[in-house]
Amino acid sequence: MFNRTRSLQAAAALASISLLSGCGLVTSDSSDEEQNIVVGTTSAPSTLDPAAAWDGSWELYRNVYQTLVSFPTGSATPEPDAAEACEFTDESNTAYHCKLREGLKFSDGDTLDAKAVKHSIDRIRKIGVKGGPEGLLSSLDRVETQGDLDVTFHLGKSDATFPFVLATPAMSIVDPKEYPADALRKGNSITGSGPYVMDSYKDDQSAELTKNPNYKGAAERKNNGVTIRYFQDSAAMVSALQKKEIDVTFRGLTAQDVVDLQGKQANQQGLQLVEGAGTEIRYLVFNPKDRWAKNPAVRKAVAQVIDRGAIAHNVYKDTVEPLYSMVPSGVAGHTTGFFDKYGKPSADKAKSILSDAGIDKPVPLTLWYTTDRYGSVTKPEFEEIKRQLESSGLFDVTIEGRPWKQFEKGFRGGEYPVFGRGWFPDFPDPENFIAPFVGERNNLGTPYASPRITDQLLPQSRRETDRGAVVEEFEQAQDILVDDARLLPLWQGKQFVAASEEIAGGERALDPSTIMMMWELSRKTSW
Repeated sequence: MFNRTRSLQAAAALASISLLSGCGLVTSDSSDEEQNIVVGTTSAPSTLDPAAAWDGSWELYRNVYQTLVSFPTGSATPEPDAAEACEFTDESNTAYHCKLREGLKFSDGDTLDAKAVKHSIDRIRKIGVKGGPEGLLSSLDRVETQGDLDVTFHLGKSDATFPFVLATPAMSIVDPKEYPADALRKGNSITGSGPYVMDSYKDDQSAELTKNPNYKGAAERKNNGVTIRYFQDSAAMVSALQKKEIDVTFRGLTAQDVVDLQGKQANQQGLQLVEGAGTEIRYLVFNPKDRWAKNPAVRKAVAQVIDRGAIAHNVYKDTVEPLYSMVPSGVAGHTTGFFDKYGKPSADKAKSILSDAGIDKPVPLTLWYTTDRYGSVTKPEFEEIKRQLESSGLFDVTIEGRPWKQFEKGFRGGEYPVFGRGWFPDFPDPENFIAPFVGERNNLGTPYASPRITDQLLPQSRRETDRGAVVEEFEQAQDILVDDARLLPLWQGKQFVAASEEIAGGERALDPSTIMMMWELSRKTSW
């Protein structure tokens, strides 16, 4: 139903780079004695309730909860999961109907029916967690059920991206008996209907997953269970991989980790690296409430000084690429707007920008970053940004870091003049690199009024089911973002999965939103 551009399909594909010689036989038939595959990551969930999270918590949700539609391995198009079939029932893309599979149950044995779906979606909006996934449902008017298996989503406006929204883990279906309609669930337990059951959870430490015996869905599980270990820094995580304490690592690998894993040492240690094109982006956000950050001249001067190539090379060892647009390369509508406007970094041009605005003294700026969300290399990145800005003689920069939970509370409270954020797409569409960051209620915690984008360009694009045909709207939206310079893109990442030689499936384990589908991982049975 949804035509994708070749570039989107390429962005979703992964190519395996083997650091080993020899071959193994892989089986999807797991024995009862098979040990859990242990996955390490630096991205711990901020909450276990899907109604509250619009962040890396989705990694866990994707494996223990279920959505009506999801992205199958190797596909960038939503296809039925808990649903048997879904489709728009009108030409204006305002009514989306899904028929559920028969016999669905939650992990505790309770029935999963259309009422549970309605309950799950309605509570997201009723609870309305600030910075939560409610923002993804801006086009939804109401949810209607017909019997036990049929549910229709009535949209207040055309939205061809709505199936992509339903495929996000934020729209996970929860048990009405366990998840209140007007409050978040408390405690460290999960009741879902996904491929796995979460047997235990230790906050910021680990999650134990085993096969869900009640599961009915699209996932073909190639292992009996997974243990997820959460690390505070990448060094400890990579060390655990080298010591065979974990089998796979994903989020949080530093550039040096990747470089090392591409060398002979990794071969000798029996490790492999899987590399794929990625759509992760990193960017700076300017707070419009701050005295200096709200000044367009200051923002544009920063944009004129920033050397993305130096960040990519000096800090990330060329494992990332400079980014000059909020829509990354490989996604329809990508441009190079910031390069087109500012060209090469220039202190002289930045000085002229500030002088024309009557600013003739170094601008004091405090830049904030999270110490434990995007890997330990984030601090060196901000030190490099500080070096660049101060070398121009135009800025006096202070950098500050906080753990994610404190950092998130701070930026949502408007505390930070300038702060760094990373973005892993909710779904592989250009809209998802524009819409979450604009409007009065957005994912940044800082209102960004842009009527041309929110009231005209986005609605126009949502009428088009052929998502490759919306390039013009998103090029215009990016021009507006470049002119405002409220958001400053820095780089676009690649995706790397490091694993023991005994593990297969790494090249298939990442969905188009770069969320790990842990059921794709398996142990090689012989060599």
